[in-house]
Order: sequence, then C-alpha cells, then structure tokens
Amino acid sequence: MPSPSPTAPAKPAAPRAPKPWHALPLDEVLADLNASREGLSDFNARTRLAEVGPNELNAKPPRTLAQMVREQVGDPMVLILLVAAALSALLQEWAEAGIIFIIVVANAVIGIVQERKAQSSLEALRNLSAPTARVLRDGAETVVPARELVPGDVVILDDGSMAPADLRLLSTAGLRMQEAALTGESVPVEKDATATVVPGAPVGDRANMAFATAIVTGGRGVGVVVATGMNTEVGHIAGLLEGDEELDTPLKRKLASFGKLLTIVGVAAALVVLAVGMAYGRPFAPLLLLAISLAISVIPEGLPATATIVMALGVQRMARHQALVRRLPAVETLGGATVICTDKTGTLTENRMSVVRAALGPDLDHAAAPTPTRALEEHPTLFGYLAFTAVLCNDAGFADTDASNTAPGGAASPDTIIGDPTEGALLVMARDNGIDPAALRTTYPRLAERPFDSDRKRMATVHERDGELVVAVKGSLDGLLPRCTFLMDEDGPRPMTEGDRTRALEVAQQLSDEALRVLAFATRALPALPAEGEDIEEDLTLIGLVGMMDPPRADVREAVDTCRTAGVRTIMITGDHAATARAIGRELDIYCEGDLVVSGSELDEMDDAQLDAAIERTSVFARVSPFHKLRIVRALRSDGEVVAMTGDGVNDAPALKAADIGVAMGITGTDVAKDASDMILLDDRFTTIVNAVREGRRVYRNIQKVVAFLVADNLAEIVVLLTAVALNWNAPLTAVMILWVNLATATLPALALGVEPASRHIMEHPPLRSGTLLEPRLARRVIFQGLFVAVFALAAFVVGREASGDAVGQTMAFTVLAFSQVLRAVNQRSTTDPVWDRGGGRNPWLWGAVGVSVVLMLAVLLISPVLAAFGGEPMNLWQWGVALGLAFLSLVQTEVAKAIGRVRTRS
Repeated sequence: MPSPSPTAPAKPAAPRAPKPWHALPLDEVLADLNASREGLSDFNARTRLAEVGPNELNAKPPRTLAQMVREQVGDPMVLILLVAAALSALLQEWAEAGIIFIIVVANAVIGIVQERKAQSSLEALRNLSAPTARVLRDGAETVVPARELVPGDVVILDDGSMAPADLRLLSTAGLRMQEAALTGESVPVEKDATATVVPGAPVGDRANMAFATAIVTGGRGVGVVVATGMNTEVGHIAGLLEGDEELDTPLKRKLASFGKLLTIVGVAAALVVLAVGMAYGRPFAPLLLLAISLAISVIPEGLPATATIVMALGVQRMARHQALVRRLPAVETLGGATVICTDKTGTLTENRMSVVRAALGPDLDHAAAPTPTRALEEHPTLFGYLAFTAVLCNDAGFADTDASNTAPGGAASPDTIIGDPTEGALLVMARDNGIDPAALRTTYPRLAERPFDSDRKRMATVHERDGELVVAVKGSLDGLLPRCTFLMDEDGPRPMTEGDRTRALEVAQQLSDEALRVLAFATRALPALPAEGEDIEEDLTLIGLVGMMDPPRADVREAVDTCRTAGVRTIMITGDHAATARAIGRELDIYCEGDLVVSGSELDEMDDAQLDAAIERTSVFARVSPFHKLRIVRALRSDGEVVAMTGDGVNDAPALKAADIGVAMGITGTDVAKDASDMILLDDRFTTIVNAVREGRRVYRNIQKVVAFLVADNLAEIVVLLTAVALNWNAPLTAVMILWVNLATATLPALALGVEPASRHIMEHPPLRSGTLLEPRLARRVIFQGLFVAVFALAAFVVGREASGDAVGQTMAFTVLAFSQVLRAVNQRSTTDPVWDRGGGRNPWLWGAVGVSVVLMLAVLLISPVLAAFGGEPMNLWQWGVALGLAFLSLVQTEVAKAIGRVRTRS
C-alpha cells in the first residue's frame, strides 16, 4: 500500500471541542496522542497530516474565476462600453459595435489574467515565508514547515522561537514566554512542565502549556503538540473573525490616487469634446461615442493590478537571490533606503568564529596572549579548566557527535556546528587540542543553568565534577570581572588583586585592538544545587580569556563602496568593543578617518539632541544593546533618513519594527525577529541587502516607466481630440481606433516594461524619493512626449485629409499614435540611457510584446475589411512613409531629451 502523500489538504480540518490537556498527567497525554518523548516517525507524521490537515488557520479563500468574471462585467467602465456598443448597434454601425464588444471581452480576459497572476505570485510569496519548527522525528532533531506539524509531534523551543502549535510541555529550563497576543498580558510568564493545573484554569494560568504564537523570551523547553490549526486557542479566536483584509500597500494607494486624477482629466476632456462638438452642431450619437471612448481610454483601470504583479515578481526575484520580502510595501521602501544599519557577525563577516588567542591566569602578566596550542603546552592544567568551562557552558554542538543537536534533515559534515558560531568555535578549540566535547558532556551532565541574557552578558551552568558541584560561567569581561574575587593560578585559586584586574582589562583591550572578540571564563564551587532565583554568579574565579576572529566576507567591501556611490550610508552596529569595531570598520571601508565611533555607554550619556548631532558623523556603534538600536533608528528617522535595520534576537524586534525596513537574519535569527521584520536574509549576508536595495530601485523605476509610458499616450489622445474639436475638424480618430490603440499597443508593452532589467547605472544615482509617482523632471518629459506625439498625429491627419479625405487622415493619425507608442515602449527602457545601450541586459518579454503589438496593428491596417470596420481607408506607399516617419520622430525627440538630460547631469 503506498504511503500517504506528504502534501496536506488545501484547507485545515474543522475545529473540534478542546480537551483539558493542561489538567491531565503527562503519561495520559502521551497515551491519548499515541506519542512518546522521542517524537513520531516520519511515516506516522505523514499519515496524521493526511487525517487532520495542515497546521494553519482558515484563510480567506481566493476569488474564483466566476467571481472575477462578474466583477469584470460589472465594472462601470465595461458597462459604459457595452452601452456604447448598444448605441452603435442602434445606429446600425454593426462593425463598430462588434469591435467594441471584442475589445470589452479582450479587456476582461486581460484583467482576469492579471488578477490570477497577482494572486498566484502573492501565494508563492506566502509559501516562501512559511514558518518552520524544530521537531523530533524518528528520534532525531529536524526542521519541518510549521504547517506540517501534527498532534503527537515533539517540538523544541529555545530563546526567540515562537510556539508553532499548542503544546503540553514535557520539560522546561528557565522557560519564559510572552503570551500577549493571546492573553493581553505584556509581562512574560514562567512555564513549568511539572506544574499542576486544575481543569478550569484560564489560559493565562496554564503554566504547563505553550500556546501557538507565544514567544520564548528566555530559557528552553520541549513540548508535545496537542492541537494544531483551528483547534488551537488562537484558532478558536480566529474562528470568530471574518478573515483577512485585502492587501493594500502605499504604492497601490498612490496608484489609485493617480488613477483618480487621470479619471477626472479623462472625464473632463470627454465632456469638453462633447460640449464643443455639440456647439458646432456635430451629430450627437457619434460624438457621444467618441467622448466615451476617450474617457475610457484615459482611465488606467488596470494600473494597480499591473503594479502588484511587477512588485510580486520583483519580490520573487529577490527570494531567488536570498532576500525574502515578507511585505510588499517594503519593495517600494527599499528603493528609497538612505541608511543601512547592519550587525557585524555573520552579516559583514563569515560567521565562522575561530579561537586564535587564549590568555590563562599567568598569561595575564605577558604582553601577548599565546595561541590555544601554546597555552595548552605551557599550562595544561589551566587549559583543562578553560576547556571544561568552554565546552559545558555551551549550547552548541557538532551535528555528528551531539545527539541532542542534529542538523536539519539529518545531513551534516563532522565540522557542522548546530547553534551559535561563537560557542561552536569553543568546541572546535577543545576538539583540536585533544578534548572530546561529547565525552566531556556525558561525564559532567548539566544539572541546572542560567541562560545567556543580553543585559547580564553572561551564561552559567551547573555540573557535578569529582563529587562536587561547580558552576561554569562565560561572558564578556566587563560583565564578568566585577563578579570575580579570585584568579585561577597554577596552584589553584588565589585572591584577585587590583593589578590582576587592570592586566586582564589590558589584555582584553589588546585583543580587541587586533579585531578579536573577547570572552572571559570563570568558575566556582557550590555547596548544593541552587534554588530557584539564587545568584550563582558571584565570588567567581577567573580562569582566563580567549580571543576569537570572524573574518570579514570578501564581497562586503565592494558592497559598501556600491552603497556609498548610491548615496546610501552604511553604519555598523556591534556588541564588540570600540577598538575591535573600529578595526573591522576600517578594514571594510565603513569607518573613515574623521568618523565617530560611539559606544553604548557614551550613547547612554547623550540626550536625543546630542545623538541627533552625533549620528550624522557616526559610522560605527560599539558595545550596544538592543535598546540602543531602537534609539539609533529613531534618531536616524527623525533626521529624515529611510532606515534599513538588521537584527536577529528577541530584543531586536522593537528596532526592526521601528525601522523603515526591518531585516532579520534567516540563519541565526529568532522567530520573533523574523516576525517583526519586513525582509529576511536567507544567507545572512550584507551583500544580499545591497542587492535587495538594487532590486527595490528596479521595481519602483519600472512602475514609473509603466506609468510614464501610459500617460504620454493618453495625453496625446486628449490633445489630438481637443485640438480637432476646437478647430471644428472632423475627429482625427474614431472611437474604436482610440480603444484599439490602448488595447493593442499599450497593455502588453506596459507589462513587459514592468520586468525590465535594472540599468547598470541604477546604483549610481541618489536614493529614490517616492513621494510622487512621477518626479517633476520625469513629469515634464512625459508632457513633452505627449505633446510631440499629438503634434505628429495631427500633422499626419492634415496631410492625409488634404490628399485623400478624412478617412485616410484618420488612418494616418491612427498609425502615428500606435507606432509611436510601440517605439516609445522600446525607448522607455531607460529614462537616461540611449535606446541602443543594453547596459541593463536584454528583455525578451518587451520584444515579444512589441512584436505582438506590431502584428495586431498591421492586421488592422493591411486587411481592408477590418480597416473599414475601424472607419479608416488604406494608405498608399507615400502615406505609409509619412506616417511611419512621423512615428519615428517621437523616438528621436525622446532620445534628444535624454541626451540633454545627461549633459545637464554631467555639468
């Protein structure tokens, strides 16, 4: 019998009545779920997934094809066109009525295709940003999509993660969780797997449960899934709501506002055409049809959908380059970023820490700290203490040797580190010097712990060694030294003197000056296991220091230079000492002579006004806390900057939220940081942020190109008709000609311009200010383009009318409008570079769209019955030459305007 498919049903299972899991004994919970502490097998998990459905809330179902058709047919513009078709039929203009009907159908099809494309693109983005969960499957730790969790799965929670389902906790170690989204209480609650809870206890009092969306703010825990999807506590609340709101973005609002403006202009122009024509005594019915066609052609009803597609496709391209944008508005904001505030470790550096110096107690008197190998040779006993502390006070592990830390998917090399790279480097140091971390952990199991805290800047664990309880502590020297009263020497602990403290600080400063990260290690004996809340980090014995190096990424310096050229400042924010931060900043060209390096303590002494004054010259912030990050973001934004801020920890979430673009780390980032961010770096690289800024500029520029392309032609049509009506000429264009130009030569090229590759010069211009869709310079260019095309079309009409009558004149004007628009689609690829410059790369979609548009126009112009239905007559060879020549002049005019703009920019 084939195994069940891992693909879950499209819709979650219906919610069922909740069970009081919090009030049941653990053995009974596991028995009811047919589960164990070792987790489910992969086969069992797939079987259950097929039975209960995916672990997700009911979402608003996508609009069906029938709903889309009803909306298209019921659109006011479409109804007006149908009335126009009926009016033509009443006047026995059967060809015109038929063409209008065909155009209505074609517009509806294009609108539906656009909506379906946008819908599928957004769904793809949601799938890309789907959360994951650490679970035990087949006895090994692995990472699976959170939607594939099932009751009975065993889930591992650590600092910064988010509970992916409702869990009955199996074990906890200082676990604290933020349940504000569920209970409204802002203070984190203590969790205890052994707590006894009565059946009717409210959600906030269920200390042995972890609920979906609750955030781990400290400690660790393991729990078994008891409810998923709509059966969770959050699911019960979600069932009372109506569903998701329609996606709306600032750019879509701008487009809608711009569309309203064009609608007003189009309707006003149509009313003027109608009023002036009637004043001249023109026949009402044809005049009304012409006015309606003009108004409808000017209204850009498909522009918001087109922009959504362009943004969604841009976001998918970013995802392929390791930048996952979670919210579409971030695409627009990225193009305008003026400052990138970035972490150092893993983003600017390789996140591959290595211990290169080890200063033990006696070495603190030396001028230089030795290598770990030399420290082992000179002080084997003291190095043993150092390795003992470094390995045991450590949450990292080797993927192949530490059973509690298996690589996701089960595949890993012997050097694969699971956990923090800094802690991993300590394990490598021990292993490379003959100490087996796994054996050490087996011999000295962890009995208690106090997890790392960014305020304390240290971590402590309790172990039994040779019949006594000892504490292993590691952390920053400034956080550890005040709590040390002894120094470990060759003969054992001795009282620490002020000279010892001074020399320890001097060695740490020396290591920092070498751009090394410094960690300190200490220990002490305990008389008994510590009670809850007991301070075990006092009267410590300092063992020594280590200096670690995380080499800068090779591509960062070039990326920083690219940012500088693009008018984007790079500010490094790190927890390292100021000297270390300055050295790395100088190496990466972030710090230049004359820049300021501001430490967290200096930041604390500044008021907001002083920070605002200093931040303009600061390129490096050192020794900062997450709260400092928030102040930095606010100061930059108050100075008018558009800020991208990186972060990975729970406490980084406020700064990520406050920034214009919050950027979370995909590898080292916590679930909380990712949830607060607008973008996730799947590879944690600084260069990926720069590439995303480039892509954001490309998307916004392409939308501007689409708008400029459509507006210029609409303006030309308005000017042509208003001029002809004012001079009491017959209309230079028929109603169906106007509608056809906007269908055949505008729709496909506009979409193709939306995927235009970025210009090679796109990062040589200052950041985009997205206050308006058309900047003043671009708006002037569009107006001039529209006026020139109108003049050329009117000239063609006059030439054709004088030679062969109004019908030929209309055909020539029709040809000029259509082919000038096709040529401008090619010309519009760049607003600065000449048309023959392919510096940004090829765009086969544009050439395909141009080809289709040309074929559609030639089909009308060369097939006499079709042309007659449009109200035109065939042109002779000379008239073809005049019309195409005038159309080509529109391209020449635009190229001349570009050349003038380049000269002005250089001067």
